[in-house]
Order: sequence, then structure tokens, then C-alpha cells
Amino acid sequence: MSLPTATNYFRITLLRSAIGLPKRTSGVLAALGLHKRLRTVYHPVSQTVAGQVFAVKELVDVQEVVQALSAREMRQLRQPESGFYVERRAGVRAGEGEGEEVEV
Repeated sequence: MSLPTATNYFRITLLRSAIGLPKRTSGVLAALGLHKRLRTVYHPVSQTVAGQVFAVKELVDVQEVVQALSAREMRQLRQPESGFYVERRAGVRAGEGEGEEVEV
């Protein structure tokens, strides 16, 4: 049996809070490294992690990705592009010249 050369990762994001849920549920979230809402962690794909995710499937969003991103890389992806775009020129009525985007 050959092992795959590229390791896939689970990208797990906590969407719902564990307040008021049993300690076992909050313990699973802590074991996954999820302590705050909208926090994202990466874990290698394995049966153990899949079982933990299955235990809290109502609280998390899971995607399988090829590469785990660092905190700095995730922050850079959220940064908007520099500059701005003019969506509509001043004095142009709606419907006239639509579909034209001018970069300034």
C-alpha cells in the first residue's frame, strides 16, 4: 500500500458558541484548538480528527484543503486590494454607461 505524498488538511472554523452545551462538547472544541467563535485551525486529515469534527458537526464548518495556511497568510488573504474603483461616474444616470468599470 503506497502512502500519498501530499497531506491534506481539515480547515475547521468554529461558527457557533459552545455556551450552555455539555462539558464534553466544549472539551472536544478545546482539543481541536477552537476557543473563540470564527477562529480557524488546520489539522491533518485523520480518523481521530474526523471523529472529533463529527462530535461537534453542528458547531463548525469543515473544508478539506491541500495546504495549511499560517495566521499571517490568512490575514493577508483578508486584506483588500490597494486603491479604489469608480463604479459610476458623477453626472451619469443609472442605465447609461453601465457595465463600464474604470480603474483610477
